[in-house]
Amino acid sequence: ADYEKYALHAVENIFRKRDVAVMCGGTGLYIKAFCDGLDDIPEPDEEVKNTIAENYTENGIEWLQKSIQSEDPFFWNNGENKNPHRLMRALEVIRTTGKSVLSYQQKTKKDRDFKIVKIGLDTPRDILYERINARAEEMQMKGLEEEARKLFPYKDLNALQTVGYKELFEYFENKISKEKAFDLIKQNTRHYAKRQMTWFKKDPDIIWAAPVKAAELIIKILHQQLP
Repeated sequence: ADYEKYALHAVENIFRKRDVAVMCGGTGLYIKAFCDGLDDIPEPDEEVKNTIAENYTENGIEWLQKSIQSEDPFFWNNGENKNPHRLMRALEVIRTTGKSVLSYQQKTKKDRDFKIVKIGLDTPRDILYERINARAEEMQMKGLEEEARKLFPYKDLNALQTVGYKELFEYFENKISKEKAFDLIKQNTRHYAKRQMTWFKKDPDIIWAAPVKAAELIIKILHQQLP
């Protein structure tokens, strides 16, 4: 909901200078919030929030996943069930309100005073996975390990429970080898990409195109949409 407000303000500023604003990204719920709107989500009870955070620190993501699977199966089946930040948020909401955080998605789309065109880049899976692996190797060469070491003292922050950091944090804690850490970065990124595609394939408004055709398609659509 905070992102919805931020993004609407951002495009308002862009439209003062240009006719087109481009949002590029992969987090489905954020894009849905911008395009369709969200209901206001009640603030979680502070005691509930603290209890969940303490349990996660002590028991890890497996505890979060089991709790969500039991208490909010709708989120477990439809949300980001490997993202600890999302899992904690979902657990906070279900325990505070008795409703799934996903139930706060706007059932009726909010009216926007601009047209929205959604274009999805559809890359064959084998090529996509090759690119993901190559990207992970490039990140390794460009200093991801050094970057992660600087952030290691803050490893328990929600914002750092992400692919690329959490695997290296396990390496720094001598739980896995460096080679294993980068293998897991590749594997977990591939899994994340698969979940992204599953989410977006459910959206009937997305026009799918191969990346090599995307620019041509975008220009064609803009000519049709703009006065």
